[in-house]
Amino acid sequence: MGLQWMILTYVVAAEAVMAVLITLPSPKALKSTLVSLISLILQPSMFIVPFASFQLLDIYWKNEHRLMCSGEACTAAERDRYEKSIYKSQRNIILCCAACLLYWCVYRVCKYHKEIQTMEEVEKRYKEE
Repeated sequence: MGLQWMILTYVVAAEAVMAVLITLPSPKALKSTLVSLISLILQPSMFIVPFASFQLLDIYWKNEHRLMCSGEACTAAERDRYEKSIYKSQRNIILCCAACLLYWCVYRVCKYHKEIQTMEEVEKRYKEE
């Protein structure tokens, strides 16, 4: 059960590194190269959005069908295990949301950068005329 969360964690870390790389100030040639490389990586990594959505649905289903442990009927060990599973679920929800949000941010920054490049080219053509 932990493999999908490890994959999601590594993907979120990679997306965070990509976001940092494309938002740091750098020379124009390096920035263009980075943005084009990351744009090529973004298309196959789109799988993360449905994967994270499926994981969110799985967490929701498990939460709805989880045995409640409250009151005097539960032992201390059962209550601790119940609270630990709740904390894990909350952590995993944050991880899924971070994966989708970071993907969207990196996508938008790449798209804005490409739009700026095309506007600069158009402006350059008008100045030459």
